[in-house]
Amino acid sequence: MIVVGLMSGTSVDGIDASVVDIQGQGLDLKVNLLVGQTFPYSPALRTEILAVCEGKSLTMAEFAQLDHSIALEFAQAVINIIPANMRIDLIGSHGQTVYHQPPHKNELGYSLQLGRGDVIFQKTGIKTINNFRVADIAVGGQGAPLVSKIDLCLYNHPRHSRCLQNIGGIGNATYLPSTHTRQWQEKIIGWDTGPGNALIDLAVQELTNNQQTFDFNGDWSRQGKPCQALVKQWLKQDFFHHKPPKSTGRELFGHHYLAHCRQDAQKYNLSDADWLATLTELTVASIADSYHRFLPSLPHEVILAGGGSRNSYLMERLQSYLPDTRLLTSDELGISSEFKESIAFAILAYWHVHNFAGNLPCVTGAKKEVVLGISHQ
Repeated sequence: MIVVGLMSGTSVDGIDASVVDIQGQGLDLKVNLLVGQTFPYSPALRTEILAVCEGKSLTMAEFAQLDHSIALEFAQAVINIIPANMRIDLIGSHGQTVYHQPPHKNELGYSLQLGRGDVIFQKTGIKTINNFRVADIAVGGQGAPLVSKIDLCLYNHPRHSRCLQNIGGIGNATYLPSTHTRQWQEKIIGWDTGPGNALIDLAVQELTNNQQTFDFNGDWSRQGKPCQALVKQWLKQDFFHHKPPKSTGRELFGHHYLAHCRQDAQKYNLSDADWLATLTELTVASIADSYHRFLPSLPHEVILAGGGSRNSYLMERLQSYLPDTRLLTSDELGISSEFKESIAFAILAYWHVHNFAGNLPCVTGAKKEVVLGISHQ
């Protein structure tokens, strides 16, 4: 089956689109990326999405228009990426998250992704699956991270324990024990580790008056020296101490959080490069700290994907925290680190039409396994 997977993450860089050939059943899949491309949002639409993520109020008419505009961009990404003379069987669209609220006590969580599946279907004529998070949330789950079952499917290893670490705007991890471990599937853990690139990107945009949107390869951060006292202070934040299952987003690690961090940093007289190095250090320290807190032992390998895997300074700093762990990128194992998450939502759509549950309750905290997604055809 040829499936297009669509994803736009918390960095709101644009829409990652993947054309994927998927064969097999359940967890026994063969997955081949045929084409992958990122389609940036228009600057005006990206600015509006980020403002809404940070709490901007909209009228219902404005909200509906934003939902529609995002759906049109997703549909156009499909139209633009389909190779000539290729028949597409299915679309799996994550949409654009604009609000995420984890469950609290006995109250269900809430997660909102814009980009209507019915519009994507109308514009492309291809069966579309979207709204993947709601079914997990409805049975008490976090609705995130949803890539963990795909990680289980694609990256399990007979001898090595592995952490699949995605570093997008927010970081998320899946821990896979070696498959020779007794009852190994019951020992899988997944969680959001905290800020990925979100705070670094926001700081770069502030420092450059929006002329730059990210720290390319970590070159700017590399010129500075991280302030370890600040990182130690920030790691006392409640989120980092909560046990999995847990999830987060820009609602916590956004402009307001960055402003508090900037206020904390005033007494240290940091240069711009020091400031970016310190925010990068928070990302890698929060990842490593979560491994030490929540895993039975450190993994043999950490496999990185997302924008952070292309930041060599961030990678070097993470390796310094995990000196005995081998760091790899997903590319080195034959799966694109850039398009791993859009591939994941192609697989979730494939599982939906085959009536195969896409969540891992041990990761999300859901009461049971459920088929994810809503179909439009």
